[in-house]
Amino acid sequence: MLHGIDVSSYQSEKYPVDDIDFAFVKVTEGTSYTNPKWVAQRDRARKAGLVVGYYHFGSGGSMTAQGDYFLGKIKLRAGDILCFDWESTSVTCAEKDAWLAHVKRKAPGHKVVLYCNRDYWLHRDTTSEAGDGLWIADPEHAAGHPAVKHPWTFHQYSSAGNLDRDVANFADVAALRSWAGAPSAAAETDEAPPEGEPVSG
Repeated sequence: MLHGIDVSSYQSEKYPVDDIDFAFVKVTEGTSYTNPKWVAQRDRARKAGLVVGYYHFGSGGSMTAQGDYFLGKIKLRAGDILCFDWESTSVTCAEKDAWLAHVKRKAPGHKVVLYCNRDYWLHRDTTSEAGDGLWIADPEHAAGHPAVKHPWTFHQYSSAGNLDRDVANFADVAALRSWAGAPSAAAETDEAPPEGEPVSG
């Protein structure tokens, strides 16, 4: 298993990167909020050579508009993972599925995953739709052993010390990079390639 971290405005731009392989950064919420720290938090992950994921906290309203708002902020790079954070009771299972499908269509070639806690997955979800992978929050069980039957890709197992800790269900970093479509670590240089363009339209 690989170790990672997920961050939002509640965490510092200088979050710890030692001994971790990936980081998820909150970018947006709804259609009006943007994490003011997300660029610095992304850059810290990039500089450390981590696999990078971005997530959107869903709220009530148009899932198409929320997906477009999220993608419009990001200059995607090969291997970036995209995620829908399903925690709001105002978002139905059908709306969750709609966001995943819309973002997958708008950002082909990128993995799109679902984040939710075990209660939502077991009692609110009715379709078992998680896009390209399930990121399950289950701090009651040890890292890598979430209490769900569905195959999982990421497991958030701890929020101790205001740091959300995760593991990924891959044998090594090369396997995670291959799954995400990221270049190998050896192919990356200290001078990062130009960012892509935000997805729009």
